[in-house]
Amino acid sequence: MMHEIQNADSYNHIPEEALKAMADYTKLSMSAVMGVVEYYSMFSSKPRGRFVVRVCISPVCINREAESIVDVLLKQYNLSELHSVSEGGLISIETSECLGRCHEGTTVSINDYYLEHVNAESVISQIDEYIKSRSND
Repeated sequence: MMHEIQNADSYNHIPEEALKAMADYTKLSMSAVMGVVEYYSMFSSKPRGRFVVRVCISPVCINREAESIVDVLLKQYNLSELHSVSEGGLISIETSECLGRCHEGTTVSINDYYLEHVNAESVISQIDEYIKSRSND
């Protein structure tokens, strides 16, 4: 339910009204619903960019350029910190504990798509290519 609501939202988050409706529908307390949203990094109750870029920061990925990739992304999209939204609402950069692709080096996803063979030099061009391919969505 949370995935569907968030994916349908133009700001890539779960609005407060939807959270309240979920709590009513599931007969759970608002704190129980918020607990799920706050625990899982793929959910957000705050507006995000149209494209949410996640960089894995598990120990394996940290040893394979994850920190450099985060730095490059923040600089390229003129963001002062993680979880902020770029001007025009295009991109948000987040970190995630594990994206489940340790064998590929640092794992980076953009929305539900996983980039391949990412490093600090290639990440921007891969993201730009993905965004360009989605420009009509």
